[in-house]
Parts: sequence; C-alpha cells; structure tokens
Amino acid sequence: MDIWLYPAFGLIAAAYASVGFGGGSSYLALLQLAGMPFLPLRATALLCNLTVVSGGSWLYLRRGHLRCRKVLPLVLTSVPMAYLGGRLPVEAAVFYPLLGASLTVAALLMWRRPPTTERPAGSTVRNLGTWSGPLLGGAIGLLSGVVGIGGGVFLAPVLHLLRWDTPVRIAATASVFILVNSVAGLAGQLARPGLEIDWGGTLGLLLAVFIGGQLGSRLGTGVLSPVWIKRGTAVLIFAVGWRVLGWWPF
Repeated sequence: MDIWLYPAFGLIAAAYASVGFGGGSSYLALLQLAGMPFLPLRATALLCNLTVVSGGSWLYLRRGHLRCRKVLPLVLTSVPMAYLGGRLPVEAAVFYPLLGASLTVAALLMWRRPPTTERPAGSTVRNLGTWSGPLLGGAIGLLSGVVGIGGGVFLAPVLHLLRWDTPVRIAATASVFILVNSVAGLAGQLARPGLEIDWGGTLGLLLAVFIGGQLGSRLGTGVLSPVWIKRGTAVLIFAVGWRVLGWWPF
C-alpha cells in the first residue's frame, strides 16, 4: 500500500464526514490511482466508509439531529437493493464511467442549492410521499451497491432540492443511509467468489479515516459554516468525478 494513501484518506474522511458522508467515491479514485486490483477496490472503499460514518452517525444521534421515522422509508428498500448491487458482476469498463458520471451529477446538484443553518423563514418541511421514499431509497441503494459507495452523495442533493429538512438533519440522514448501505453492499461484495483484501494495508487506511472522520464530524456539527462545507465538498466530488472519467489530469 502506497504511503501517501494514509494521509490522503485521512483528509478526505475529514472533508466528507463534515457533511455526513463517508468518502467512498474519493477512496475509489485514489485506490485506482494507486493501482489496486479492481475486485477488492469496492470492498476496501466500503470498509473505509463504514469506519467514517459509524462515528458520525453516533454523533448525530447523540446530538439529536437524527429523525428515525423519516429515515426508515429510505433505508427499507435501499438495504436489499444495495446488497443486490454489490453482488452484480460489473466490468471495469462499465464501472468507472458510471462512477465518474454519477459523481459529476451529484456535485452539480449539491452546488446548486447551498444550505443555510436552518430553514428559511416561512418555509415548510416537505416529507416524501408513501411511495416516494422507498422508491428513492431503492434506486440510490442499487446504484450505490453497483458503484461501491454508500449513496450519500446521491441522496443528500436530492433531499436538499426537496427542502426535506434542515442541512444538519439531512447530513445525519445521509450518514445513516451510507452506514446501512455500506454494510449491505459489502455483504454483497463478500458473497462473490475470489475476493481477497490486503488486510495489512487496509487496517492502516481504516485508522487514517477513523481519525479524519472523527475530526470532520465534530467540525460539521457546529464549528464550520454549512455553506462553505457544502460547496467545498461539491468541488471535491466534481474533481473526483472528472478524474475518474479521465478528463482532469491531477
């Protein structure tokens, strides 16, 4: 495992955790740059995702930002679909364009509506319909399982566009959504034959993202401006998407 990956993973974890994400998309891009074989690539990124969002989800729950009744319709269908997506055989020639295009769209949606700390005066919370939540969760869960991420970068922009709740509660929802989908996607990955993980190098990455994730979660729950956090993360996701597509040589 290349030594530069450890500080890079820690910084990425801090940036993503500040808005409730795990960083799986950027981990995938960096592991690709480092030359990791395609088969263990997604499983390694999902393990790092789990490490980051586990701590973040606990912090959001402890500070009262999580609304379980609103999260449940999203995850009921996303979990089985993420598992299915993790089991589907995907070739590298299909995987990388899909990942890059998905991240580019997610970044543009995230940039379009920068959040405020609270809802604007006079605005109302827009709950999803009876079928809208499960359909949205299932679709994002399947895509997340195929790509090998938790799906927060897809879910959060949609919830912001719908004015589903305050930014911090959307971040809490995204964190839990990533957590359960990462578990399901990883289970699907591990069910496939021939998967071998380099545990020696992976444990170092898990330590790096744990430290970075703890720092980022604390910064994102009251220290940094949510507008700048959101826009900075959108730029990061956009750059990663273009790098995966081969359009940005950094």
